[in-house]
Amino acid sequence: MTNKHMNKDKLVDLVASKLGSTKAEAERAINAVLDEVSNALSRGEEVSFTGFGTFAVSSRKARAGVNPRTGEKIQIAAVKVPKFRAGKNLKEAVR
Repeated sequence: MTNKHMNKDKLVDLVASKLGSTKAEAERAINAVLDEVSNALSRGEEVSFTGFGTFAVSSRKARAGVNPRTGEKIQIAAVKVPKFRAGKNLKEAVR
């Protein structure tokens, strides 16, 4: 049975192998990219990787809801959430 799950450790191994670098160098590079994507999103910026996709921030309006345990009506606050739109090359790769 194959494990069809990519996690950060596996990604670090693959990047290190592809670049011919150490795992530590690959991990620093991956962390730097992820940190900068997070920082840009926190500033409200979009982050685009041509062909891969775009990361952006979306706003959800406040709304009424129901607590499933008690049935009590509650107010759900407005919130900002990250979103991702796949690019053409990524869409084609998973077909």
